[in-house]
Amino acid sequence: MTFLVFIGSERDSTPPHPARLGERVARACALRLAANGASHDFVDPLKIELPTPFKPQFSYAKGKAPQALELVARQIEAADGYVMVSPEYNHSMSPALAHLLNHFGTSLFSYKPSAIVTYSAGQWGGARAAVNMRTYLAELGCLPVSAMIHVPRAQEVFDPMGAYLEGTESDSWNGYLDRTVKQLLWWAEAAGRQRGMDGTEKPAAFTRSPSQRNAPG
Repeated sequence: MTFLVFIGSERDSTPPHPARLGERVARACALRLAANGASHDFVDPLKIELPTPFKPQFSYAKGKAPQALELVARQIEAADGYVMVSPEYNHSMSPALAHLLNHFGTSLFSYKPSAIVTYSAGQWGGARAAVNMRTYLAELGCLPVSAMIHVPRAQEVFDPMGAYLEGTESDSWNGYLDRTVKQLLWWAEAAGRQRGMDGTEKPAAFTRSPSQRNAPG
């Protein structure tokens, strides 16, 4: 199985110290995916040129969206699940992550699980952002697993490549991260089997018009 690990920040400056703290957390999650037999790709908004003014991928004529959007759309569609890594902004998820995800319709994400991972340079680990993310990801169609990962003072836990810094209780951290990772793998495997069953029809997912969510009358 392959998972997309979304790095929820496009800022490459300080504060926080050190810069790109979320990349460390994302790499740490990727290492745990690999340790549990899964592969991964990173989606980094810092490396994606999004169109301005805002126009989502699904609003273009087929095949006419910017190449950067088409590439990410294909990655999203092909993945078995998602790891969403975000700092906290005003008790909410990263605006960079939300802005990126808003470019893609739920039909690409639907019937696959996601995992919520938050972090901070301070003591709270971004936990309040996770409350907002759970609702958001459910609406996007990639239901989050119940376990979540919160990493306070991430700069004291992971090095730039996502490995543990000296003095970190690696066994404890591995167990903590694996609780979420293993839930993600379990649900991804179950969802994948269901999607692959012959004759199984998926209920319709939202694609273009918001009116698809409207009640009759």
